[in-house]
Amino acid sequence: MFKKLISKEKFADLIKDDMVLMIGGFLNCGTPEALVDIIIQKKVKNLTIICNDTSFPDKGIGRLVAEKMVGKVITSHIGTNPETGKQMVDGSLKVDLVPQGTLIERIRAGGMGMGGFLTPTGVGTMVEEGKQKMTIDGREYLLELPLKADVSLIKGGSVDQAGNVIYNGTARNFNPIIAFAAETVVVEAEKLVEIGNLVPDHIVTPAPLVDFIYDPSQN
Repeated sequence: MFKKLISKEKFADLIKDDMVLMIGGFLNCGTPEALVDIIIQKKVKNLTIICNDTSFPDKGIGRLVAEKMVGKVITSHIGTNPETGKQMVDGSLKVDLVPQGTLIERIRAGGMGMGGFLTPTGVGTMVEEGKQKMTIDGREYLLELPLKADVSLIKGGSVDQAGNVIYNGTARNFNPIIAFAAETVVVEAEKLVEIGNLVPDHIVTPAPLVDFIYDPSQN
């Protein structure tokens, strides 16, 4: 009935030069490392990565930066990855720094079909440059626009073969939200189980949001 399992080769075929990718994780906790491995092996270029942070040079998203496969990152934090800062300074990588709460809300807005939202965060700072500003009841707000991606890559703790996902603790982080905000969603399963083996009330990302499941243990 469900044919969502995807091979290493089929996943590689999905990823193209110049794509916009959303990747889950917080300092690599909850990042789908096996999917990152495949992207690195394919050696695509000029990716735009939307993520919470650029991790470390030798882990997760940071490895894509270190391999110079990324042309732009939209993120809230780069301080743990010196390579990101180095490439930003030399001009080879464009970095769009977004306050963390604003970043995840922009992603949520993209996933929910919203045209944007108003926030006071960043008013009077460099964050407001180039953005529309509104005054409501005497308070200034910035109009922040939604973010969407071609492909979202998420990491699930337990995933059934229909694509229902349960996350392990704080590895949940941005993963459930970015699952709403892309044309194609691929989940890397830490543990793949049969349909019916997950407690329905524990499911966070439901199967209709997931297009493909990658099981590293079977590849």
